Amino acid sequence: MATTKRTTKPKPKPEAAAAPSRRRIEVRRSRVQGRGVFACRAIKAGQRVVEYKGERITPKEAERRYDDEAMARHHTFMFVLDRRTIIDAVQKGNEARYINHSCDPNCVAAIMDKRIWIYAIRDIAPGDELFYDYWYVTDPKYTVRELQQLYPCRCGAASCRGTLAAVPEKPEKPARSAKKKSKKKGSAGRRGRAAA
Repeated sequence: MATTKRTTKPKPKPEAAAAPSRRRIEVRRSRVQGRGVFACRAIKAGQRVVEYKGERITPKEAERRYDDEAMARHHTFMFVLDRRTIIDAVQKGNEARYINHSCDPNCVAAIMDKRIWIYAIRDIAPGDELFYDYWYVTDPKYTVRELQQLYPCRCGAASCRGTLAAVPEKPEKPARSAKKKSKKKGSAGRRGRAAA
């Protein structure tokens, strides 16, 4: 008697739940500027996120490599560590170099033991882009309008100052004297103190 081999269809396996990402952050396209860094999983306020890495160079070497005014568009990956050291993340850099600027950031950069660390300053949900305020230090002679043209900000925050740069503080207005000006001919009267 001939027997037939009985075949059974394999039972469908239940779909495996998506494994949580081991990576904390990843680089991908940003709505703000070029590439950005995004959270792959929840990051709590106060948590260290990533170190800003790169080649350690002198300020003189940084000036040789990058001339802000000659560049068509300001675009560097430099971070001042101290008076003698700048980290240039173009060389030996990591994903931290792609963290974009925001005037209303969710991260902050902190220098500890001659290293630069990025910390979350509020809870960050998976999929959120990471930002810190560059507060880029420039020549103090630049006006706010010049800073907005040279180093424009595209963060879109309600508190946006329009530039990645540190905006110079507004000079004090001269104080007005409580005394009335003298009406004597040739007298200039009292004037307020000029701002230093």
